[in-house]
Amino acid sequence: MCGIVGVWGPMADKRSVLQEGCRRMRHRGPDSEGYWEDSEAGLALGHVRLAILDLTPAGHQPMVSACGRYALVLNGEIYNHLQLRATLASQGQAPDWRGHSDTETVLAGFAAWGVEATLQAAVGMFAMALWDRQDRVLTLMRDRLGEKPLYLGYAGDTFVFASELKALARMPALDRSLDRRALSLLLRHNYIPAPYSIYAAVGKLLPGTLVQLTATHLRRRELPPAQTYWSVEGAAQAGREHPLSFDTDEAAVDALESVLGDAVQGQMIADVELGAFLSGGIDSSLIVALMQKAQSQPVRSFSIGFDDPAFNEAQHAAAVAQQLGTRHTELYVSADDALAVVPQLAGMYDEPFADSSQIPTVLVTRMARQHVTVALSGDGGDELFGGYSRYFRADQWWRKRAAIPAMLRGPLSAGARAAAGLLPTGHRRDRLDKLSQAMGAPHAGVFYRQFVSYWKDPATALINAQAPHTLFDDPGEGEFFQRMMQLDAATYLPDDILVKVDRAAMACSLETRVPMIDHRVFEFAQRLPLGYKIRDGRGKWLLRQLLYRHVPQAMVDRPKKGFSVPMAAWLRGPLQDWGAALLDPVRLRDGGIFHAAPVMQKWREHQAGKHDWSTHLWSVLMTQAWLEQTRINDSERGA
Repeated sequence: MCGIVGVWGPMADKRSVLQEGCRRMRHRGPDSEGYWEDSEAGLALGHVRLAILDLTPAGHQPMVSACGRYALVLNGEIYNHLQLRATLASQGQAPDWRGHSDTETVLAGFAAWGVEATLQAAVGMFAMALWDRQDRVLTLMRDRLGEKPLYLGYAGDTFVFASELKALARMPALDRSLDRRALSLLLRHNYIPAPYSIYAAVGKLLPGTLVQLTATHLRRRELPPAQTYWSVEGAAQAGREHPLSFDTDEAAVDALESVLGDAVQGQMIADVELGAFLSGGIDSSLIVALMQKAQSQPVRSFSIGFDDPAFNEAQHAAAVAQQLGTRHTELYVSADDALAVVPQLAGMYDEPFADSSQIPTVLVTRMARQHVTVALSGDGGDELFGGYSRYFRADQWWRKRAAIPAMLRGPLSAGARAAAGLLPTGHRRDRLDKLSQAMGAPHAGVFYRQFVSYWKDPATALINAQAPHTLFDDPGEGEFFQRMMQLDAATYLPDDILVKVDRAAMACSLETRVPMIDHRVFEFAQRLPLGYKIRDGRGKWLLRQLLYRHVPQAMVDRPKKGFSVPMAAWLRGPLQDWGAALLDPVRLRDGGIFHAAPVMQKWREHQAGKHDWSTHLWSVLMTQAWLEQTRINDSERGA
């Protein structure tokens, strides 16, 4: 795992600019720093390295190909790089290897096969920048499901890119005007999805895409359209066209064990200490079980616990660890430990990010980093195999919609909306709102967007709100249940779950890996008929059956708690003064971003215990905290 940064175009003292960018994301790569420049073309690359494969200087980046034509910076890991080396050798296209890093392997692949063929052959997580010195083409690439981040844009007449926004924030001539579209999406989802960032001048490369920039684009300050080499929708469509069938359920479990086991084993490649997060739930327990099956030595596993039993799962993780024979480490954290993280979040996450489970994620990654350099996680199981309880609730509403004749849905939606407006905040009003949304939605995507939104209408709280087109606006295809999972896999997974883990882990120089979203596992899941995911009113059926081969069913079959914190109580208690200061009405009005009245109304109702508005308030609080951190950074640098 590393951090990359680069510039192409007119800029004085590129080395100093990139050194500053590298310094600001040193946490992503504390082991070494590199710089390379094509002065004739005006392009420069910077890199900070967390050494995982080939710890010698032979893995140093930026790296130039053996033929001298290409220069590469890579953030991530190519898990099948040894197989790629073997293929290159069998074709007579392998260079004289200088070391055994995956960077050198993928660079040789680009030189031999070209960009698209190499990306299709690679199995891994990555964000890369490849410079073709001969044709003067800069290619930026991101992995299929978006594990590794990549920001890009223009600072004046210069094209810039980096792994983290903080590496770009001090670039000369960068316009740091806030993007109202991004803020609207933040209030709706509690995260800013790609291709948007908090800055209007900077975007994010979408997962599964590449951008190829030429000198012509640079002169015109244009960003060419991204080219898709893989997509969630494409994999889903292929799955619908070529569904799997099995003679028995056991055969289906065998098939999952094969594909997921291969992904887990492939992601255990490392020249440093490796372990895994273990919550005791279905997904993390299965990943750890397959890791333990793949090696003779006990797997290092990690979990955190809370004194509050409503949020604590540490005892379940310990039981699973004992069953599997792992070398388990757990840390019980107090409310004070968790609250101490809050002031650090704005700087850690680069832009406003409001999934409050970021707090325990920070704590568990810090604890794991004391023992290992790489940790595997069980993320992705819910999106692939139907694990979220909201899928079942939304599906019930959508079924009710289907039972109503189309000509009656509009009037019923209007009536439910009017009735809801007459009721105080509460369960009955929420149900009428859901009914109105289901009946009034033109298609499944719009309904699911409203179902998972926090601020249903961001314009009520955001000044000059702008609602951009997103994947939720597309009708899509397939069963409603599958459609929800696909939307989450393309939005919530890369832009919330993977962002949360990447920034928290990288802040303490820990590499995380997610076997469940190996693209081969994802494609397998897309080919599964829904009955292998949802059975007897429960999700993740096939994952459960595989886990039961390793862990007794009674040990892991329990209600899902999630990785959460008592934010509602904290905002009424130890975080009340902090929140009140950030949401001061004068401060809100002077900031020119939020309408003070609706925000303060929710704050007062929350403090009075009339309603739990913690998820809505957290997005506003994280934005205010980020703005304050930005102001402090500017004042310290005399900006």
